[in-house]
Amino acid sequence: MENIRLYNGVDMPQLGFGVFLIKDYSECERSVVDALASGYRSIDTAQFYQNEEAVGSGLAKSDVPREEIFLTTKIWPSDYGEEKTYDAVLGSLNRLGTDYLDLVLLHQPFGDYFGAWRALGKHYRQGIIRAIGISNFYPGRYQDFVHFVDIKPMVNQVETHIFYQQEELQRVMAPYGTVLEAWGPLAQGNHDFFNHAEIKAIGDKYGKSNSQIGLRFLLQSGYVVIPKTTHKKRMDENFNIFDFELSKDDMAKLKALDTGQPNQPPHWDPERVKQILSK
Repeated sequence: MENIRLYNGVDMPQLGFGVFLIKDYSECERSVVDALASGYRSIDTAQFYQNEEAVGSGLAKSDVPREEIFLTTKIWPSDYGEEKTYDAVLGSLNRLGTDYLDLVLLHQPFGDYFGAWRALGKHYRQGIIRAIGISNFYPGRYQDFVHFVDIKPMVNQVETHIFYQQEELQRVMAPYGTVLEAWGPLAQGNHDFFNHAEIKAIGDKYGKSNSQIGLRFLLQSGYVVIPKTTHKKRMDENFNIFDFELSKDDMAKLKALDTGQPNQPPHWDPERVKQILSK
């Protein structure tokens, strides 16, 4: 496993396991146990996913000690505001069955995220959270945010994959030391990702699948990745990406596949904003 050191000195595994849309309690619990057995040491959940209890149960059933696991959750805008967010973090701690969190993110860039950030800062200074960050803050909103906060976000989790590489956001965040964490690193199967001929041609050279090439590309680009699957075989496949390195030529070929467009409706689209704030 390779780590990325956040600017506050905390080491974050560069490969993690996401549990978005795994709502069935037993399936989520089993998936967490299986992922840890496969070698993952980073688990990413969120209050909005409604599976924190199942994640916590999976952690408890695993043989891996808590101190070896990097645990992330996220706060939804309905719980933004200094007092509400402070209490929301305590709720996550209770549901996850832990007395500290390795990373807490503000899930969306809407609502009173400045008040929410002050609450995360309090928990961070008290040692209850080891690192704090944001999610879905794109270049303009990110730049506005960092201008006004005293603790700069250590992580920004956004949609990132071969077809949407977030180079502009990387340039904007670099002076502040914020690490980009990729959700949807396999493009959620869009662009015929798993059968894409150009990716497959590169994968054949290394004896690797399209998924492994896509994840390895992001690792070598300096990103953290959190692929999600409920199948143990695919967990093992996604984890098996540390025994090879893409050449400069192959990295350039993959970089050329960037469309500059997200799969999901963008967070600057008014209808998307209305949808998010209604939840």
